[in-house]
Order: sequence, then structure tokens, then C-alpha cells
Amino acid sequence: MSVVSELRRTTRSADGDQPPGRRRRARGGDRPATARPALRKGDGRAAVVFLAPWFLGLALVTLGPMLASAYLSFTDYNLLQPPQWIGVENYTHMWHDPRLLNALRVTFTYVLTAVPLQLVVALGLALLLDRGVRGLAFYRSAFYLPSLLGGSVAVAILWRQVFGVDGLVNAFLGIFGIEGKGWVSDPDTALWTLVALHVWTFGAPMIIFLAGLRQIPEMYYEAASIDGASRVRQFRSITLPLLTPIIFFNLVLQIIGAFQSFTQAFVVSGGTGGPADSTMFYTLYLYQKGFASLDMGYASAMAWLLVLIVAAMTVVNFVASKFWVFYDD
Repeated sequence: MSVVSELRRTTRSADGDQPPGRRRRARGGDRPATARPALRKGDGRAAVVFLAPWFLGLALVTLGPMLASAYLSFTDYNLLQPPQWIGVENYTHMWHDPRLLNALRVTFTYVLTAVPLQLVVALGLALLLDRGVRGLAFYRSAFYLPSLLGGSVAVAILWRQVFGVDGLVNAFLGIFGIEGKGWVSDPDTALWTLVALHVWTFGAPMIIFLAGLRQIPEMYYEAASIDGASRVRQFRSITLPLLTPIIFFNLVLQIIGAFQSFTQAFVVSGGTGGPADSTMFYTLYLYQKGFASLDMGYASAMAWLLVLIVAAMTVVNFVASKFWVFYDD
């Protein structure tokens, strides 16, 4: 039995045997202790007025372009002539497009390596900051800064210089007598420089982890310490189980964001996805087909395939969460 289960058993309140979710009744009647205030006349109209700009933006900025993209995915459209209906030809062509299959391979490699590494680094730093270091506000802001700049063109250019032949990485290796190379120009290492860039933008998940750590009751750790549990055991049996909802939240968000990565690969490779298509992200290949080759119909079909992939990954995460996410309720 885990420490968390035992602590939950011992800290249950006097009315804890009552089934979860059942409301307590007030004495002397069947009315709930806290009654919901009645809606006043006109509240519904006020809500509609305040929500109208959002619904308008949803229809014009999101829903309208999505429907247009869905239609164009079944057409041959080059932006210069009217679209010609060709049915599912764009979708069937994907299975015979080697560059698209390579883009999928590169993107999945990037997502499945960069996201877990980023979450591990973010959680480690959150645990360090949660110990109550001096200047917490400064460190929290400094560590969050890369998340704001990581997707910018300027940082991508800087990253290309850092991992270049005369960059800082090779200068550091030269101190130890190690001869470096052009990391971004080598097909074997170019993708891993982008993985390192993604890991470097750990600020946003770190802040969320830190907020989750602050919500764990201190009494759990005090009771575990009295029972002789080590820090490793406390982390494994208390911190991780109670933090799994936060881990799940960060995991879903970061996977969706990683599939949409574009700027880093575009700038580092000069828009080519090179060397040898080793940094050809799916979004970069979609951009090339739509705006370089003017094959907007095929690019629209690729966009919908990406939507299906992200949706499938999200569904898989939600289904798998039933087996490892712990909700303390």
C-alpha cells in the first residue's frame, strides 16, 4: 500500500464514510446547506452580449477558414486559378510521397524525445525552486524567459550560431581538446540541436509544476517523515502520485505544441529542412507545399492529417491517463 493511500485513510474526516459527491443536508429540512442563487432577469442576455465577440471570432477566424481548408483539401488549387475538385486524390497521394513520410518520421522523433526531456528538466527545476531558495521570484522569471523567446526568429538564429563550426559549443569543447563540427550542418546531429532548443524552453511547464507542488499538503510529508520514509520514497509515493494530474496536463499541452513547431526548423535550416531533410518538420513541409510549390490543395489535406494525428495522440493520452493519473478526491 502506498504512503498516499495510507495518509488518505488516516486523514479522512468524520463524515468521510459518506459516498463522494453527495451533498450534506441542512438540519431540519431537505434543502441543501448552500442554495444556488437564482438568476436575475436579463443575466442571459448579458452573457450573450459578452460572449458575442468570442463567437464572432470563432466563426470568422477559426470555423470559417477550417471549413474552407476542408473543402480545398479535396481540390487542385494553386492560389492563382479557381480550385478544381479532384476528390480524395490528395489524401491517396500522401501514401506515395516519400518526403511526407520522412517528415512524419522526423516530427515523431522530435516529439517523442523533446517533450519527455523537457518535462523532466522542468520538474527537476521546479523541485529545486520549491525548496524555498532565496530570490525565488527572480529565478522563476529568469527560468520562464526562454519559453517566451524560444519560438522567436532571433533565438533560432542565435541557436544556429551557437551550434555552428565557430560557435560556443565547439569553443567549449576546444577547452578539453575536443574538435567540434558543424552540428546544424550534419544530418546526424541537426535534429538533436532542435531537441535541445525545445528542452531549453522549459519555463512554462516548470511554472505549472511549481504551482502543483505548492498545492500538496505538507502534512503528508510530515507523516511520512515520522514513519521513516526517505526523501526518495516521499517523492515516489507522495509527490509523483499527487502531481500526476499536472504532469498529464503539461504532457498534453507540450505534445500539441511540439507537433506545431515550425520556426526553429525553418530558421536553422534556412527553410529547406536540411541537411538531407533531417530537420524537415511536418509543418515545414506543409509550408513548402502550400506557399513554395503553390499546391494549396495538397497542403490543406496535409493540415487535416496533422489535425487527425494530434487528435489521436490526445485521445491516446486521455485513455492512458486512467492507468497512471491519480486524482486525490
